[in-house]
Order: sequence, then structure tokens, then C-alpha cells
Amino acid sequence: MNDQTELRVWDPLVRFFHWALVGAFAIAWLTEDDWMTLHSYAGYLIAGLLAIRLIWGIVGSRYARFSDFVKSPGTVFGYLKDLSKFKARRYIGHNPAGGAMIVALLLSLLATVTCGLLAYGATGGGPLSVLFVTSTTYGSEWLEELHEFFANFTLLLVVIHLGGVLFESLLHKENLVRSMFTGVKKV
Repeated sequence: MNDQTELRVWDPLVRFFHWALVGAFAIAWLTEDDWMTLHSYAGYLIAGLLAIRLIWGIVGSRYARFSDFVKSPGTVFGYLKDLSKFKARRYIGHNPAGGAMIVALLLSLLATVTCGLLAYGATGGGPLSVLFVTSTTYGSEWLEELHEFFANFTLLLVVIHLGGVLFESLLHKENLVRSMFTGVKKV
């Protein structure tokens, strides 16, 4: 790392969280009907990763903190307006749209995990099965539908996120994917 032109932005925990979440979500999404044990473990991993990220968003390094990248809706829409004119300001950390996407992804993943745990619990499995007096097909069916909705909604958000990363990389002539591996961005 050249101290004059590069800055360490993404700490190791943020990068580990990001790529572990990518892997766990891919495994969970691909194994939804066929390998329930693997699907469940991937979901538990996602739940653990979310808990760690929520804590790190409060006490973590500068660019990992929610206070650094969670902006008001007006700021996000203003940034998107500038982006549509190809005149968006470059940010060292997350830009306002990226920050909003992180919040949306975290909330959608939290809803996915919660519905999945409840659906599994309604059938008598998993740690939340104690909440159900008897296993119930009806309860598990609508919870499973809700779980699948949020999983697919999360996938849609991921596609939008990837499009945003590509667009920003081209607009500002920087490789944002590389920086999520190395942790470094140009100043």
C-alpha cells in the first residue's frame, strides 16, 4: 500500500463479513429445497454474520460504522439524481446510495432469516420449535412463502447492488470489487 495515494478503507472484518455472506447466501439460495440441513446451516451462518455486522456497525472502524454511511432519504435521492447526470461525488467509504443498499440488504436478510427460522420451527425443527405447541403445516406453509419472498427479494437487491458497483466503478474509474478484496482505495 502506497501511503500517499492509497487508503485502507475496508477492515478485515468487513471484508470477511462481505464474502462470507456472499457464500452463505449463495449456498442457502441454491439448496432451498434439496438439502435442508445444508440450507439450515447456511441460514444459521447468515444469522451469526448479521449479528456480528450489526455490532460492528456501531463499534467498528470508521468506514464500517452506520454513522459513516447511513444518510437521510433526501441525501440518498440527491445523490441518485447526481448519479443519473453522471456527476455524482466520489466517496472514500460507501456513497449514500450504497449505504441505503446496505441497510436494505441487512433488513431483507434479517427478515429472510427470521421467517426461515419460524417456518422451520413451525414444522418442529430448529431452535424456534419451542415457540410452537405442535408442528403445524399451515403455519409453516405461509411462513415458508414469506421466507422465499424475502430470499428472492434479497437476490433482487444483490443484482441491483452489483449493477451499482459496476456503474460506480466505471463512473469513478476505480475497481470497487478489488477494494473489497484488498481493503484499499485510492485517495
